[in-house]
Amino acid sequence: MEQRKLKIRDLTLRDGQQSLFATRMKQSDIDHLLPLYEDANFYIMEVWGGAVPDSVMRYLDESPWERLRTVSNAMKGKSLLSALSRGRNLFGYVPYPDSVLEGFYKEAINNGLNVMRIFDALNDLDNVKESIRMINELGGIPDGAVCYTVDPKEEKPSGFFARLFAKAPEKIFTDEYFVEKAVAMEKYGAKIITLKDMAGLVNPARIATLIPALKNAVKVPVDFHTHCTPGYGLASSLVAIIKGVDILDTNIWWFGEGSAAPAIELVYVFCKKLGIELEANMEAVGRIRDELYQIRRSLAAFDLNKDNFPKAFNPLTDTLPQEVDALFDAAINAAKADNEEKLLEACHAIEAYFGFPKPNETVKNAEVPGGMYSNMVAQLKSLGSSDLLDDAMALIPKVRRDAGLVPLVTPTSQIVGSQAVSLAIDRKKGNKDYSTPSNQFVSLVKGEYGHTPVAVNPDFRAAITGSPEEIPYDVNKYRKPENPELPEYGGVKLAKNQEEYLLLELLPTVANTFLRKRRAEEYEATKPAEAELPQAKEEPELPAETDTAPVTGPVVEAPMPGTIISVSVKPGDTVKSGQCLLILEAMKMENEIESEGNHVIKRVFVKPGDTVAADAVLVEFED
Repeated sequence: MEQRKLKIRDLTLRDGQQSLFATRMKQSDIDHLLPLYEDANFYIMEVWGGAVPDSVMRYLDESPWERLRTVSNAMKGKSLLSALSRGRNLFGYVPYPDSVLEGFYKEAINNGLNVMRIFDALNDLDNVKESIRMINELGGIPDGAVCYTVDPKEEKPSGFFARLFAKAPEKIFTDEYFVEKAVAMEKYGAKIITLKDMAGLVNPARIATLIPALKNAVKVPVDFHTHCTPGYGLASSLVAIIKGVDILDTNIWWFGEGSAAPAIELVYVFCKKLGIELEANMEAVGRIRDELYQIRRSLAAFDLNKDNFPKAFNPLTDTLPQEVDALFDAAINAAKADNEEKLLEACHAIEAYFGFPKPNETVKNAEVPGGMYSNMVAQLKSLGSSDLLDDAMALIPKVRRDAGLVPLVTPTSQIVGSQAVSLAIDRKKGNKDYSTPSNQFVSLVKGEYGHTPVAVNPDFRAAITGSPEEIPYDVNKYRKPENPELPEYGGVKLAKNQEEYLLLELLPTVANTFLRKRRAEEYEATKPAEAELPQAKEEPELPAETDTAPVTGPVVEAPMPGTIISVSVKPGDTVKSGQCLLILEAMKMENEIESEGNHVIKRVFVKPGDTVAADAVLVEFED
């Protein structure tokens, strides 16, 4: 009998660094690793998508397109290159029309991308079918990802009779639910089906039924993607292997485990004991692993476990202590016997021996992705409200139910998490719930992101959006962003080609800043030739005039710290109650700041690009 084989999708250069180090890996570090990756024999390398396009511009001042091209040119087709895309949302936080989707996929494939993993945060198939079709037509490989989630924990009814007569709510996220989505994606043309467990919530018992169900239902390869944050990742991956999964997502040692996917080195040990050939060159993986150690050291500022590195381990040369080797055998035996308790016990002991982080009980109990949790921690810290973390976490199930029981994956995880934070702040200030709904939350409840797993309560929708009716996204309302000429930089366009313009479409705020800096640098580079020209005498710059008159009229204050995206009013304007005055970006969400009454604008204290603190005065009205 031919030896069974397991293909590997390596996540190290994308999801691994995103999960552990907030996507701060520089291009120079990636360039250093790529020659080593040529011999690794990974079936797929995930190198792009997710937070990469945003983060490399925002934090590293690097071009996402240049990153993709560089990786593609270096790999020379040795492994398939993949990216993660949010279906109709691509890499942004709003739905886009088909023209934007097609333009983006075309550029990505032309720049060397092979596999596009497509998911929708609502598991709404209408949001993925056109992407699957386009990628097939453009010569790419569409990977249809079904987002795994769980039914939220229900509050226990109080009182004897309430408990006696309470009916358990109907389960929504059954095996049949996920299989139905997978079958539909295959029908639309997906060449791979991924069970995308973005929060690491699928436990071994559940994966034991779900992987066989998926394998029996579809003919294309099945991939399993998970995270180790709540403590299930390694154990569930072992069960997935035993149950016949075709492709497994892993990271290389120093970039694995914790809030990331399992380490390939531990998976290799399991496969060797199971008699399964892991399709990767582990000697080449070892050379990459050696280099990753120093790279991780250089990312210490973003590493939550920088003082708690795992032990070094080379599965090809290191002999495990007898008691540790026995743990791998115990895990395999428990997995085959469907003994989840013993399996988790053995896997946690393995991870503890090597020094990987313990299961995050907070994330496990809250049933949220680790990245969502860390984002909320960072958001509340920036708001000076870290004391509200427990309150915000406790509000997540409420916000999720109110919004139609949405799975928690980008962008809905960010939308729900940010709204839970806002809700906690509202309650602290004594405001009514949802006093500050973000634009994205309003769009989600309205129906613009697609059909939610369960219908939104019409009364709640009316309170948030002004109408009880579900209103889908209208592509006719899409307005292409401006691409202005920049006279200060010689009259060049802000985006000088199609790929740069796509960045403006997908990530307008961060791309605007990034591209302006690029144009400024290019303009400055032309100045040496002008240096010999007579220089006009510079007039001393006078300090800008500031309006220091005391504020006497009614004001609008910032509900939280953030950045001003746009201002819609000027002094002298008459505004009505509910009219949008400006847009404040906070926690990556856009918040419309509205007038609470009919007023005349006296002064506007901010402009686009300004950073404001909580409770800063934004607008003053006439008395």
